[in-house]
Amino acid sequence: MKVLIRQLQESEIPAADRVFRLAFGTFIGLPDPMEFGGDANFIQSRWHANPSAAFAAIADRIIGSNLVTRWGSCASFGPLSVHPDWWNQKIAQRLIEPVVECFNTWNIQQAGLFTFPNSPKHHALYQKFGFWQRFLTVIMAKPVQQSQPVPQVIRYSQMDREQRSSILKESLTLTDSIFAGLDLSQAIIAVETQKIGDTVFLWDEKSLAGFAVCHCGAGTEAGSETCYVKFGAVRLGQNVEERFEQLLDLCETLTVQMSMSRLVAGINTSRHEAYRRMIARGFRTEITGIAMHRPNQPGYCRPDVFVLDDWR
Repeated sequence: MKVLIRQLQESEIPAADRVFRLAFGTFIGLPDPMEFGGDANFIQSRWHANPSAAFAAIADRIIGSNLVTRWGSCASFGPLSVHPDWWNQKIAQRLIEPVVECFNTWNIQQAGLFTFPNSPKHHALYQKFGFWQRFLTVIMAKPVQQSQPVPQVIRYSQMDREQRSSILKESLTLTDSIFAGLDLSQAIIAVETQKIGDTVFLWDEKSLAGFAVCHCGAGTEAGSETCYVKFGAVRLGQNVEERFEQLLDLCETLTVQMSMSRLVAGINTSRHEAYRRMIARGFRTEITGIAMHRPNQPGYCRPDVFVLDDWR
């Protein structure tokens, strides 16, 4: 049967979500594959963030999908999923092709993905497109109960239009200093527009010291009772470790304020000191994956960088 690759339509999101759960649940061997991901939703929020960069494989129905996340000069893709009935028929490869076209059109300087660390088949597929394995990325979680004094939390949802415009510019200045062109402005706006969480900001006597873009609760990428840090970063330089701890404090406070009980964040283990500090705070690894980069360069996955992210 002929398979068509085209943009994913909004009406097709539920079907793409079902294929995603079935594919991943089957691959990891769940008794009921459709339970994969629980009540978190990875397809919907990413589609709404960038509909033109969400792709579907169509036979007589939706048989696969792939979505692109762009952060300025950096981008990632996933979840890439194909219905098990169509495995080993090069559908995944065809779903990557338009993604790479997006990367080339946008002049992306650092592209990446998160995949299974123990699957040579996945590694070989992505290597065909110039992606290469680097460090492990771990998805870590900890229970949160606010018992210490609560720090003041500055949230994007509580700002007026002028404040929002200013903070987006300052967040770009911060991320651009970490990796040229890295820009989370659209991610911040998307979370607010979709009402799926909030972004918290850390200030010091100089300027913006850090921020974290978070999803909260069922129907988002977080899932029930969970505050999930989609991306978090602090300004480099002297006292960066303390700023990182303070940003995690704000994330824990937001977790409580949003009536969640669990904080989840991803960290690439190349950022060793940030990873070590998360362990010391009580975060424990729930999922281990490997980051693959195109080109095969560190990007912002460096020891001096204190960034939380997740390319799943």
